[in-house]
Amino acid sequence: TVMPPVLGSQKGMVLLASMVFLMLLGFLGLSAMESAGQQEKMAGAIRAANQSFQGAEAAMHVGETWLQAHWSGMAECASPYRCAPPVEARSQRSPGLDPQSGINWVQTQDGLYGIQFLGLSIPLSQSEKDGSVYLYRITGIGLRGLSRTVLESVYARHQAVQDGEAGPVRQRFRRVMWRQIQ
Repeated sequence: TVMPPVLGSQKGMVLLASMVFLMLLGFLGLSAMESAGQQEKMAGAIRAANQSFQGAEAAMHVGETWLQAHWSGMAECASPYRCAPPVEARSQRSPGLDPQSGINWVQTQDGLYGIQFLGLSIPLSQSEKDGSVYLYRITGIGLRGLSRTVLESVYARHQAVQDGEAGPVRQRFRRVMWRQIQ
């Protein structure tokens, strides 16, 4: 018996198998590149979110520092609407006075801050019974690319009663609340 030649009966099967294998490798490489591109976009978005958070923290800190130096020039909220958390914090992008809330938004290096004088409060602790406690809301907005972070803190200013002493009234500031809105 004579055996037929093996290569003669193949008629390009090795070439076809190689082409299918190469096509599968190409799809695998394309998928890996697509995945790497998506991961890079997610990493960029996370970085922008972190930077906007840091910007909001920095803006809030600038506002807290300003408040400790200039609290006496602040006017108390005129209505419950003006004492509410500022709605425009979710869209504010530039400094200036908001006509609805009455907040003056101040530009910082990485965002904006606004301060509201909420008014007189009840004493927040036993150590504050000997004076008055005033509350302030400081809203910091961090902007980085398309990312926005809004942070809010409420500060208490304890004004101690002077016991017949001449001189400046003692003031003590402390943060009583902090939250991330956006």
